Order: sequence, then C-alpha cells, then structure tokens
Amino acid sequence: MSNPNAHDIKVLNGLIETTLDSADGYAQAAEETTDPHFRSLFERRSEERRQVVEDLSAAVSGLGGDPEAHGSILAKAHRAFLDVKHALLRNDDSVVGSINSGEGFIAAKFDKALDDTAISATTRETIRRAYASIKTGHDQMEGLKHSLEGQRDASNPLFPQ
Repeated sequence: MSNPNAHDIKVLNGLIETTLDSADGYAQAAEETTDPHFRSLFERRSEERRQVVEDLSAAVSGLGGDPEAHGSILAKAHRAFLDVKHALLRNDDSVVGSINSGEGFIAAKFDKALDDTAISATTRETIRRAYASIKTGHDQMEGLKHSLEGQRDASNPLFPQ
C-alpha cells in the first residue's frame, strides 16, 4: 500500500536535504571566517536553517513519512553550495558571493516546490512559511554582497570622491 501523500513527502524531503546543506554550509563558513561579525551572522543563519528543517520534518512526519536526516551526498563530497576555504583565501566579498550563490540555489528549489501543482494546499502552505525564512536569508546575503562590492569600489582610486 502506498502513501497517498508520497509526492508531498518527496517534495518536502528534497527541501529538507537542500536546507540541511545550507545549514551545514553556514556552519562551515562560521568556523572558517576570522571576522566576528560574519561568524555571528553565519551561525545565526545556520540555526535558522535548522529550524526550517525541523518544521519541514514535522510536516513530513505528519504526512506519515520519514523525514530526510542528511544533506546531499554531493554537497558533502564537494561543497558546491559553499567553497568556503577557497573563498576565504581571497576576501570577504568572495565568501559572501559564494554564500549568495548557494542562497540562489535554495531559493530556486523552494520556488519550484511552490510551483508544483501536484502538492496539497497544506503542504504548499508549509513550504510557503518555510520559504519566508529562506527568502529573508537570501535577501540579507544579496544586500551584504552588494554592500561589500560597494566598499570595494569605493576604495578604488578611480572611484569619484
């Protein structure tokens, strides 16, 4: 007998996996940065992502499924989401750029899930609520990226004073 909620569970577990990758990426960034402001920001964002995972996991359990407990193998083997070590060797705006790229990836996954016409209204609402947190993080990293780019440009000797 198959679970009538199988599709919703599959979609939610895919989001859990990606969100776990994001949380792990932020935790790694927090460990690797020497900037206390970035460390605090990345730790906070990692915790927020873990809360999203808890919320999505509760929804999967409520649908009679087993929540995903691990991120993707690809992300563990090759941190495509966030190559922190490489980025930190360059500069702060590089690490933020890498994080911003990962934020774009996770936001696209949530957008795709919300566009899925086969999910139930209840699951769509669960995803929408979780996406609100994801979107906040995405927007903050986008703003930080642009701020760092502006600082870099402002220190350029060709920048008009």
